[in-house]
Amino acid sequence: MSAEATTPSGTARGRRGAGRDVLRQLGRAAVLRSALRGRLPDAIEHVAQVHRRHHPRADLDTLRRAYVLAEAAHRGQFRKSGEPYITHPLAVTLILAELGAETTTLTASLLHDTVEDTEVTLEQVRADFGDEVGHLVDGVTKLEKVDYGAAAEPETFRKMLVATGSDVRVMSIKLADRLHNMRTLGVMRPEKQARIARVTRDVLIPLAERLGVQTLKTELEDLVFAVLHPEEHAGAQELMRRHVLRPDPLAEVAEAVREVLREAQIPAEVLIRPRHVLSVHRTRLKRGELGPYDYGRLLILVTEDADCYAVLGELHTCFTPVVSEFKDFIAVPKFNLYQSLHTAFTAGAGQVAEVLVRTHAMHRVAEAGVVALGDPHRACEGEPGGEDGERADPTRPGWLSRLLDWQRQAPDTDTFWTALRDELARDGEITVYGEESGDRPLQLPAGATCVDAAYARHGQRAHAGIGARVNGRLAALRTVLRDGDTVHLLLAPDGGSGPSPEWLEHATTAGARIAIRRWLEDTRPAEGEPGPGPGAPALPASGTTAPAARRGRQERADEQAAVVAGAPDAPVRLAGCCTPVPPDGVQGFTVRGGVTVHREDCPSAVRMLGAGRRPLAVSWRSGSVGCRVTLHAEALGRPELLADLTEALAAHGAAVLSAEVEPPREQRVRHTYTLRLPDSAGLPRLMRAMRRVPGVYDVTRAARLQP
Repeated sequence: MSAEATTPSGTARGRRGAGRDVLRQLGRAAVLRSALRGRLPDAIEHVAQVHRRHHPRADLDTLRRAYVLAEAAHRGQFRKSGEPYITHPLAVTLILAELGAETTTLTASLLHDTVEDTEVTLEQVRADFGDEVGHLVDGVTKLEKVDYGAAAEPETFRKMLVATGSDVRVMSIKLADRLHNMRTLGVMRPEKQARIARVTRDVLIPLAERLGVQTLKTELEDLVFAVLHPEEHAGAQELMRRHVLRPDPLAEVAEAVREVLREAQIPAEVLIRPRHVLSVHRTRLKRGELGPYDYGRLLILVTEDADCYAVLGELHTCFTPVVSEFKDFIAVPKFNLYQSLHTAFTAGAGQVAEVLVRTHAMHRVAEAGVVALGDPHRACEGEPGGEDGERADPTRPGWLSRLLDWQRQAPDTDTFWTALRDELARDGEITVYGEESGDRPLQLPAGATCVDAAYARHGQRAHAGIGARVNGRLAALRTVLRDGDTVHLLLAPDGGSGPSPEWLEHATTAGARIAIRRWLEDTRPAEGEPGPGPGAPALPASGTTAPAARRGRQERADEQAAVVAGAPDAPVRLAGCCTPVPPDGVQGFTVRGGVTVHREDCPSAVRMLGAGRRPLAVSWRSGSVGCRVTLHAEALGRPELLADLTEALAAHGAAVLSAEVEPPREQRVRHTYTLRLPDSAGLPRLMRAMRRVPGVYDVTRAARLQP
């Protein structure tokens, strides 16, 4: 039920059964009588007129039947404002009709609260209006607080997002529903207003941005701004009130632009697009005192894409452009379907006028986003995209695919709710590509790294990542990707050591962070023991086996390498932070499930000794055993350095488990390799061979404090 709905006790949920059957019969009878009358109820006439403006050939019979059923079902229910409850689904439907939504969406919006708040069942909706309408209504129906308690709201959003994954119209209805509730939020208690406004700010507004529904987004932003920051909102409104009392200086600029375009014989519509309240506030924060042109922007609408660039050429020729303000979102659309040219020029006493240039078709999408695309499953006659029967399917944009993927990995509500807000807080999206012909493009948030790409493409297999190739060149997993990059993940041949806590610093997507945290939690040592690092024991790539099974392969190798004095059968693990090998001096520390062996000079061991941890005497079983070791090679940067070092490693039988190259500093570069050697006795020879590589001036063992 809407946040503002009240229901007489006689229509409470508990009185289903016979009452439900009666209402179903009345509803069906009302639908049939309405169809026989052959006319629209007066209450829905305005919605029908708006709908026909966008869809002249739309069949209104379905809308008539949906309204009659909704009105009968909600009869006797009132909103907290005192209005009949049917006014809410009517208002939601009008919002969507004004955006150009097609008939199926409007039908579902009229019925969107019936299953949740009345005796109408989902089966009845499907039987009377079809599976599509039933899917949309089910998608926006909230989960019961009786069943879910405090988790009801987050889990409702999860359910809604899953439904949106197969049909974005679900979220369109929810956004319109929230907009009408925000418009009428004043009847709520202040604390409830603030709670609803915060969820709207953190979840609904970012979703509106990602779906490109700018009209809803801007109004939601202003309504939230008024609730959460009333003083700043009032200040911005006062500035706008003072501005409209005077002639708008942009009117003269708009006329000058019209004259320029007339002379160039470019048919165009030049409008002044006022900023909304929050936009005025943000502009004031950015620029300080607002200038006369800061309260709006020029919007130029043309017919063809080529006309956009023709307009741009005339503007930059006849006015002084501000080059830093130019952006081409036509050649490179935003991730939410938005297309437009942005520019600015100086006009009148050095003031800067901002300009948007787009076609009429681009403008419809910029305002209504996915709502303007109609039915995402088929191109219908008379609907957008219906001319050639083809349309790019908007139901699974990259951000939505990512969200649906990682939400499956977040079974607990708190993890899902936190990760959802984090994901939606990110702005912008990039596309990266694989090296193989069968690799699908990946849509990632702006600022994503190779770690994010690894988990997006490989899932749990990314635990075995040791590096990447970006545009054909070796790169560290922390490398930030750019739009259009080609990325190939390098996997350890033996399954790798698994992610270290440092990976969380470089993971920006919720999917990557959840997968890394789950692996670290499954392999977490006892309190006080350093966690796994870049040189930690090798673990299989699978994220589904038990922790003991994952660690078993390396633990068996470790137990064969070292033995605890007085406890020869104690499980042993070689610490990943210092990767001890024979004949290093070592000592052990008790951890959950066994003993971890550190080099005596390991900073982690020194720290634990200082904290009062009692060391155990440990000895090597043999002076020549296979081992894992991490080496740092300090060198002067030069071409082919990586290839020469790799060749030296291969010549000494070293298997590279991970490799990282830090950015050069003053022509100096540091390579870090985690290696597996067949015989620890060969380590000194290997280090000498690496030092002999031209440009390498030092090779050292890793021994650093783990986070």
